[in-house]
Amino acid sequence: MERFIRQQVEKSFSLKHQIIEDDGIIHITKTVAKRIIDAYRIGNKVIIAGNGGSAADAQHIAGELVSRFYFDRPGLPAIALTTDTSILTAIGNDYGYDNLFARQIQANGVKGDIFIGISTSGNSKNILKALDECRKKEITSIVLTGLTGGKMFGNCDYIIRVPSSETPRIQEVHILLGHIICSVVEEALFGKGF
Repeated sequence: MERFIRQQVEKSFSLKHQIIEDDGIIHITKTVAKRIIDAYRIGNKVIIAGNGGSAADAQHIAGELVSRFYFDRPGLPAIALTTDTSILTAIGNDYGYDNLFARQIQANGVKGDIFIGISTSGNSKNILKALDECRKKEITSIVLTGLTGGKMFGNCDYIIRVPSSETPRIQEVHILLGHIICSVVEEALFGKGF
């Protein structure tokens, strides 16, 4: 059992080391952070969604933006589309689960907002429909996904593909990248900047 535990830690460490060495992922993470900073500077918001563990990550990232990350500062507008059970059950019942996030973007998203869709497979139908709605409303779309990007590859403005096909490892890197983006945004807007 101890050997298994060490192997799991090693897999996580190895993947994160790959990220450090991947100029493409570093560059796209920087680009995404800059787009979010620009959106906040003109008064827009960040909208985040995912399913299962990715729903928890969406809520986690929204919490870091609205509350604080490294230091006290004004809250930043961010919404996780996975938190209101009345909205979720109404849309699920009336329009189907596949329309869960698109309907909320239709209702609450405005031109210039940022949408972050989190899907380890890149094939979540409700995220794909949300991306369609983002195009209609001129909302910048960012996807965090796994190795291939699935059906989301080519269907969003920016995609960060974690070079793994193991869901737990992908999720570990997603929250790492989410934390990095939050810290860059916070520092750029309220700290010493870059």
